[in-house]
Amino acid sequence: MSLQGQPAPDFSLHRDGGGTVSLTELKGKPLVLYFYPKDDTSGCTKEALGFTEAKADFEAAGAVVVGVSKDSVAKHDKFIAKHDLDVILASDEDGAVCEAYGVWVEKQMYGKKYMGIERATFLIGADGVIAQEWRKVRVPGHVEAVLEAVQGL
Repeated sequence: MSLQGQPAPDFSLHRDGGGTVSLTELKGKPLVLYFYPKDDTSGCTKEALGFTEAKADFEAAGAVVVGVSKDSVAKHDKFIAKHDLDVILASDEDGAVCEAYGVWVEKQMYGKKYMGIERATFLIGADGVIAQEWRKVRVPGHVEAVLEAVQGL
């Protein structure tokens, strides 16, 4: 299900360090909303470190980066501290935002099927419309591709 060209589903989630982050408060600037399966796993750590390393470039383009998983805020805080991350991490423990963006999907590993978060990224324009989406993301080169798209807005 592609959401490109449609208004981004609204959200308000608890975030690392306390407080909340919402689509409403971020409207007016580009938003990179990336969904990832689990804190402190190899691929998710590489992705978060990549967005952290490129934070100044995203900010220079006027964009905010927010990562979303079903992990708790406490787990996000530990993940940030352990890897010195500098991106907003939001907790979607009930999965409602994952469902709204269509990233809660059936996955398969070693022949076993289970439900989980598909690694996906959505570039939401300042107008609140999804300008671009990446599904089934492979981490190498992904941050660079997203940054290029942000700079092209």
